[in-house]
Amino acid sequence: LVFEPKTSRIEQQELITSLLAHTSLESSSPINLTMVGLDGRPVPKSLRQMLTEWVEFRQSTIERRSRHRLGKVLDRIHILEGRQLVLLNIDEVIAIIRHSDEPKAALIARFSLSEIQAEDILEIRLRQLARLEAIKIEQQLKELREEQKKLDEILGSPAALRRLMVKEIEQDAKQFADPRRTLIQAEKKAVAEIRVADEPVTVVVSQRGWVRARQGHGHEAASFAFKAGDGLYATYECRTVDTLLAFGSNGRVYTVAVSLLPGARGDGQPVTTFIELESGTQLLHYFAGSAGAWLLLSGSGGYGFLATVENLTSRQKAGKAFISCAEGETVCRPSPANVPAPAGAAPSALNLPATHVACASTGGRILTFEIGELKPMPNGGRGLMLIDLEAKDTLAGAAAYTRSVRISGVGRGGKDREETLEIRSLNNARAARGRKGKAADLGFKPSAIERVE
Repeated sequence: LVFEPKTSRIEQQELITSLLAHTSLESSSPINLTMVGLDGRPVPKSLRQMLTEWVEFRQSTIERRSRHRLGKVLDRIHILEGRQLVLLNIDEVIAIIRHSDEPKAALIARFSLSEIQAEDILEIRLRQLARLEAIKIEQQLKELREEQKKLDEILGSPAALRRLMVKEIEQDAKQFADPRRTLIQAEKKAVAEIRVADEPVTVVVSQRGWVRARQGHGHEAASFAFKAGDGLYATYECRTVDTLLAFGSNGRVYTVAVSLLPGARGDGQPVTTFIELESGTQLLHYFAGSAGAWLLLSGSGGYGFLATVENLTSRQKAGKAFISCAEGETVCRPSPANVPAPAGAAPSALNLPATHVACASTGGRILTFEIGELKPMPNGGRGLMLIDLEAKDTLAGAAAYTRSVRISGVGRGGKDREETLEIRSLNNARAARGRKGKAADLGFKPSAIERVE
């Protein structure tokens, strides 16, 4: 078969992959590996089991063959030793055979031979007996004793037996094997998939979970309109090949490809149209970025850990259970810890690797410590204690930072308040991870904390 693409712009590997995915050029066939094993019963077995039993059978065969050969060698040595003994007195032996009524018994009594040795002497004609040569007998004995030594080593040492088995297999392969006619090499499975163009895009997420994507970077937040009663949650400058993560109240993380998001002309679509949300679960937070971006994840119970976007990603619409929360606890807003700047975008302060972590409790306590005190948890979980919370106090959030963070909450009269803490204020709350922290004079109860730079 010869396939010619319509245009020269179609890549060869892409054409081959499409053919393999849509035609029967690549196919899988099930096979039934039923084998009569060492127990004599036909049973379906894996290829590994079959090879293991064959090796065991081969070892047993070599052992039985060697044991049989050793018996033959010992018998021959015994007979030759008898001939060697009588050879020194050949004239007397001939006389006993000629004149004795019972030559067998006479030979045994005279030369201390065994019955087998005596019978061997008597079966040899007298003329041949006289022609026995001592040199030939000694040469045969030498060769047989060397063979006996090798056989004893094989039967007495499992390692020697295995070496012999390998040597015989290599000899058989060299003598009987044919050159391989088919090239066998590792290759990825051909999958029919839509190729996504790698382009800059800004993901817009509303407070009610409506998502959309606008081409390019550098858009002002005020330029995005929302439905009545809704507002901006966050914007993320990333690429079309990146991933949008949605964090549920049940600790599950849901994955949506950025390339699937609708354009920014309308209000977008609810993120719930792309995932399968469990009954009673609410989406609390979002993040969009590349697979290598590091996030600080935490829960209201005061525990947290580090993980990458790739660790959080799942192919299942039902998401991936990742953040463990005790009863009554909720997931806090994820904080970017080390998010590389997208290709083509100007790096910002948020793209710098974070050096510290700031924790804020709803009771108004703040604790900062070095980010190196945390550990990555690629499989998720509860994490390490970030801050030692007092009774009835909860963690409002934890943010990785380099120089400053923004704390938001509700002040007197129900007014929304926020305050930015610079590095000097944050250093005043510095301690080791897991301490109680320091009471902050904010004038409001913190409800969230996020990284500024």
